[in-house]
Amino acid sequence: MSKSLPNPGVAAVLSFIVPGLGQIYNGAFLRGIFWLIVSAGVWFGTWGTFGWICHLLASYTAYTYARDKH
Repeated sequence: MSKSLPNPGVAAVLSFIVPGLGQIYNGAFLRGIFWLIVSAGVWFGTWGTFGWICHLLASYTAYTYARDKH
């Protein structure tokens, strides 16, 4: 039984919804925890001003990580 590779689109959407979830889906648990903590810190630390940037960066990194696994 072979393990299927993560879908880059699914990884990106998951990380956009909850930063870090796409990285966890990719199998990169520590990266997922990192993005979850950093994004929450940026959201609260800037009163929401730059939180969307973390969402986009988390989505992009989840997408590229899954894409590079293919």
